[in-house]
Amino acid sequence: MTDCITQPLLFSSLGRKKVQADFNGGHLTSDAGMLLLREVDRRIGLIDALTGCIADAREASKITHDLRTLLAQRILAIAAGYEDGNDHHELRHDPLLQLVTDRGVDETEPLACPATLCRLENRVDRKTLGRLAEVFVEQFIASHDQPPDEIVLDFDATDDPVHGEQEGRFFHGFYDHYCFLPLYVFCGERLLVAYLRPAKIDAAKHSRAILKLLVKRFRQVWPNVRIIVRADSGFARWRMLRWCDKNRVFYIVGLARNKVLQRLAEPWMQQAAEQFEAAGSKQRLFGEVLYGAKTWDRQRRVIVKAEHNAGGPNPRFVVTNLPGDPQLLYDHRYCARGDMENRIKEQQMDLFAGRTSCHAFLANQFRLLLSSAAYVLVESLRRLGLKGTELEKAQAGTIRLKLLKIGARLVCSVRRVVLHLAGGYPFKLLFAHILSRLRRPMLVPT
Repeated sequence: MTDCITQPLLFSSLGRKKVQADFNGGHLTSDAGMLLLREVDRRIGLIDALTGCIADAREASKITHDLRTLLAQRILAIAAGYEDGNDHHELRHDPLLQLVTDRGVDETEPLACPATLCRLENRVDRKTLGRLAEVFVEQFIASHDQPPDEIVLDFDATDDPVHGEQEGRFFHGFYDHYCFLPLYVFCGERLLVAYLRPAKIDAAKHSRAILKLLVKRFRQVWPNVRIIVRADSGFARWRMLRWCDKNRVFYIVGLARNKVLQRLAEPWMQQAAEQFEAAGSKQRLFGEVLYGAKTWDRQRRVIVKAEHNAGGPNPRFVVTNLPGDPQLLYDHRYCARGDMENRIKEQQMDLFAGRTSCHAFLANQFRLLLSSAAYVLVESLRRLGLKGTELEKAQAGTIRLKLLKIGARLVCSVRRVVLHLAGGYPFKLLFAHILSRLRRPMLVPT
């Protein structure tokens, strides 16, 4: 590894003692906790599955870095907090990253440089992206020892600001900037779909097609599973609702208010206003009506939340084909979708899903999938290793800070690789406990 700074770094003295530093520590790393992600990947087989989706057209005799190593290098680096491909100018020399990619530790043979990683990003085509996207669904299916009774699919779109004159760059009026408009589908904390789209489209664009593919695949393996679709008003499209009605799929979807809905809700709104005047505190009443817009094929059940607070009337509407009490459906079914927004923020802010700065649109979709793979590894670590611990509900940024960012010295010999972790690390017992969980034999479904 080239030493860019050869002169000592001088700090304020400690009493009469000088304090200085250099970058000549040898095989040191600040990310020893990535070993846990390596154990997670060995348990779920994510990187191997992604590797199998990409055809390698390179001449075999001239390949230095195989596909699996390239994917592991990029995905694990993202999980560890290195969002930019340029980070690999120096990161490629990190002995721990070399270890966790399973390439092997060799200071004379660094990992791939940014240019090599960039060529990989720009080599994928649309069919390859489709195969890669299927891996996340198959990972979700394989993680279940028993068929689930019910799965809830949360659909949502968000903005992904662009970084220049990129393909698919459009201005979005709601977000008030140039961006992409990716579509996400989660089941609880589990990521199923991360689909990059240009911002010139309707938020629900392609959601019905994706739902059809998901339902078809889930019913192939779980014929009796109950499927519920949950989304905000941007996805209240009658063709999607009609398809759900015809295919035994339940839905609970927000509905934008309009004059007709407000007129239908007036009895409850009036009562809520009277109760607010009497009590002086927020009042909520629930009811239901039959409603169908002129463009719909028929009327559907709409839950009315009639709320009046200090700011005035605040009605909300939800269209559903789920049976049950309106308030219970609204409070316990519909409102729970808010957690999906936390998962999107977790991926975008902690795992850099917004780092779509390639010029080519397909390359940016590939980058989104790399970020998604990093999310799956971190979520799997949380699900398989952190349940019942103090970090059970921790987000990716906290998991990275407390479990991945560990200083260590790496010593290689002919027979073993030894990591001497920082003696002052405050979560030694938790780290050992998580590792013991990840190393347990997996139960094979019968």
